[in-house]
Amino acid sequence: MQQITIEPVSRIEGHAAIRLFLDDAGRVRDARFQVNQFRGFERFAVGRPFFEMPTLTARTCGICPVSHELASAKACDQLLAVAIPPVAAKLRRLLNLAQLIQSHALSFFYLAAPDLLLGMDHPPESRNFFGLAAADPQFARDGIRLRQFGQQTIERLAGRRIHPSWVVPGGVDSPLAAPAREAMLAELPAIIALVRTHLERFKHSLDRHREHDRVFARFPSLFLGLANEAGTLEHYDGRLRFIDADGAPVADDFDPSAYQQAIGEAVEPWTYLKFPYYLPHGYPQGMYRVGPLARLNLAGRCGTELADRELALFRALEPGPVLGTFQAHYARLIEILYATEQIERLLAEPDILDRRVRAMAGVNNLEGVGIAEAPRGTLIHHYKVNEDGLVEWINLIIATGHNNLAMQRGILQAAQHFLDGTPPREGLLNRIEAVIRSFDPCLACSTHAVGTMPLTIDFVGSDGLLLDRLQR
Repeated sequence: MQQITIEPVSRIEGHAAIRLFLDDAGRVRDARFQVNQFRGFERFAVGRPFFEMPTLTARTCGICPVSHELASAKACDQLLAVAIPPVAAKLRRLLNLAQLIQSHALSFFYLAAPDLLLGMDHPPESRNFFGLAAADPQFARDGIRLRQFGQQTIERLAGRRIHPSWVVPGGVDSPLAAPAREAMLAELPAIIALVRTHLERFKHSLDRHREHDRVFARFPSLFLGLANEAGTLEHYDGRLRFIDADGAPVADDFDPSAYQQAIGEAVEPWTYLKFPYYLPHGYPQGMYRVGPLARLNLAGRCGTELADRELALFRALEPGPVLGTFQAHYARLIEILYATEQIERLLAEPDILDRRVRAMAGVNNLEGVGIAEAPRGTLIHHYKVNEDGLVEWINLIIATGHNNLAMQRGILQAAQHFLDGTPPREGLLNRIEAVIRSFDPCLACSTHAVGTMPLTIDFVGSDGLLLDRLQR
């Protein structure tokens, strides 16, 4: 059997490989998305005091540390057995929305846009953000500005843009200052206008990407996310919900602490990324998806005026849930718009400057589960501690892991569509990589390096001998 290896997959957060297995006629029979990095947080956190966990686990990621802080702090809230002050919950929501903006802006403008604007077949040496900036400087500046707003909002709330230590067990470490609130409110109208401009631009481009929409992980699956009683888009609190490909509830509104009754985790010997699955359906039949596409499919409405208008247009794409993961790019832009509106709404709350932001207690429970919606999907932190508050056991289910089965199937679908038995063009291989980028996986953000990530594609014959090698 022949094999094509794409390593590393470019323009994602972390390092991975795609391996395509061909039959003797050169047609794709199987595909694997292989994560070859090992992250040991579930082991080296054992023995640490629980109150260190929000700051410690934030180091899992340099792009979405806020998500880990929030999920971790919510697990620690359960260990304390406290209800955090209402304003602390609002401030945590603000922080999460700010991170959503900066992370989605990174994904859309920096990582995906070179394919979407320059084209999948554009020369690879300039099919990147630098090439995009040269071709369309204003588009690049807008992407930088949106990400800057998200990062500045995190800094104004938490004191620093990356790895803040502001979210703590029982609430947050300090109240919001009035000057920071006014600065954010002053910038929001221009930011909202910017997001709306790029939403319109993306919608006008959809006709050019019909083929990609048909084969970029387009198939029936379950969808998972947080849900609230109001039926609006939820990122911080609520209960877990699974729906099927028709939008019907499968596991409706169950307690996040009982996630192990619905989610199993499988492992394979060829990758370090776990394979979560919907337990009643078994492995691998229990495939599901999380993230912005899943959240929009789950929500009855966004709950803000402008985002609700956009959600109605998004829903018009298909009669039921939107099944093509290419449309996750569209969903990210809608979520950015929602986040800006929701930040504006929260900052206008009369108690947002209240100084009572933390509940204090000792260990009252020996087990806690915290769940939040990271930009890439549902994030689970589960801790068990001893009477002294030292962590004895930890389980993390990262959003990208939830999507692992769907990513595997997505690259197989695209590879079987684009590779027809003849030696593949570079642009066709890039389309297979772009399937992964549509999921926006976060594998190990700290490993990025500009100019030192060559792509090598080896063609190996059925006898194991190297037939040809393409490099870029």
